[in-house]
Amino acid sequence: MAGRFAPSPTGSLHAGSLLAAVGSYLDARAAGERWLLRIEDLDTPRVVPGCADGMLRTLEAYGFEWDGDVVRQSTRADAYRDALTTLAARGRLYRCSCSRRELAGDGGEEPAAYPGTCRAGTTRPGPTAVRFHVSDAAVAFDDLFLGSQAFDLGVLGDFVVERRDGIASYQLAVVVDDAWQGVTRVVRGADLLESTPWQLDLQAALGLQRPIYGHLPLVTEPDGSKLSKSRRAVPIPDADALPGGGPGRAISAALTSTLKLLSQSPPADLAEMPIKDVWCWALANWTPQALVGLKKVQLSATGDI
Repeated sequence: MAGRFAPSPTGSLHAGSLLAAVGSYLDARAAGERWLLRIEDLDTPRVVPGCADGMLRTLEAYGFEWDGDVVRQSTRADAYRDALTTLAARGRLYRCSCSRRELAGDGGEEPAAYPGTCRAGTTRPGPTAVRFHVSDAAVAFDDLFLGSQAFDLGVLGDFVVERRDGIASYQLAVVVDDAWQGVTRVVRGADLLESTPWQLDLQAALGLQRPIYGHLPLVTEPDGSKLSKSRRAVPIPDADALPGGGPGRAISAALTSTLKLLSQSPPADLAEMPIKDVWCWALANWTPQALVGLKKVQLSATGDI
């Protein structure tokens, strides 16, 4: 029994990252389960050198305590290759030569779902990706916070499980790693909700156990627009940025603000308390029911999270 947090080291942790980390941590710990940490560093062209280590220092400064060793996806290539071999043997994979430009066509936008162009064979020579042929069925699951969910896999379309450069896709890697690590509760941001039916279909094809899913609200700008890297997705306060290099009020305040974004009701003075006291209150008063049906939360008009 375990929950997990799995950031990608392509930039510093921000308000949305912290909300996902806090929500998954409280969900796991309140249920008496392990909380695991995984660095999803598969997309090597986008990985920022030193970012992963910075994330670990920041999480430690915020008082997160994870179980076991930190898993890095960059060390798991053999496991993904084995999964691809299994899926190929079961007739669920095919090569795809389509580029994003070809799929976008004259309109300049990719279709909402892959139209199956290469199901009968590639359309031109050259490098290919590998796609997973989805089931011709609907997928349903009960989300911890968003309730009953149903998706038509045919509408979502086939998806890439191995890129042209030979790197396993996020969809494949996350399914393989969650099963290998024994993750039973996946609590993450609502921006990944539509990835869940694909992952459920992959789990079924590989004969893997289905975790429980819970999707936390997406953090937006004060006006409700998407959190922008150029404006508000700035790094959260960390130990390196504080006087003396140690955790202090800025971190307690950021944790308390995150609890408010998670629809919890911390006392007014909690932001002034030591980090351990913030966590003690949060764990003792965790109320997941307050998140039911909540898909978005807005940052305040000030620069604080």
